[in-house]
Amino acid sequence: MQFIISGSRGTNDPTMATLPFMAAKVAREQGHDVVLFLWNEAVTLARPGIGDNVVGVNLPPLKDLLAAIQAAGIPVWVCGACAVARKVAEPDLIAGAVIKTMGDYIKAVAEREKCVAF
Repeated sequence: MQFIISGSRGTNDPTMATLPFMAAKVAREQGHDVVLFLWNEAVTLARPGIGDNVVGVNLPPLKDLLAAIQAAGIPVWVCGACAVARKVAEPDLIAGAVIKTMGDYIKAVAEREKCVAF
């Protein structure tokens, strides 16, 4: 199955910020094709070191989930408009993350079987 999993929360909401990363990791472990899309405040989590101290309630640390996502080769898409608003540019991003447009996101949603939003 093909999933696009999106997250909108940042460091001010550690549990909700962590959930899309956990869902993407678990979906890949189950053999699914996954794209993780970050928008709104979540775009800041695609910067190196920002998620190092983010730990949600009863969840693994975000830095561990991010390492697993990168190791699994899960694409991390960052909303371009959201990134510009937060002064995040593509050179500022973690390995495996790229800036995408809303058109890219809508196209991916239309092509995928499941869209999960946090």
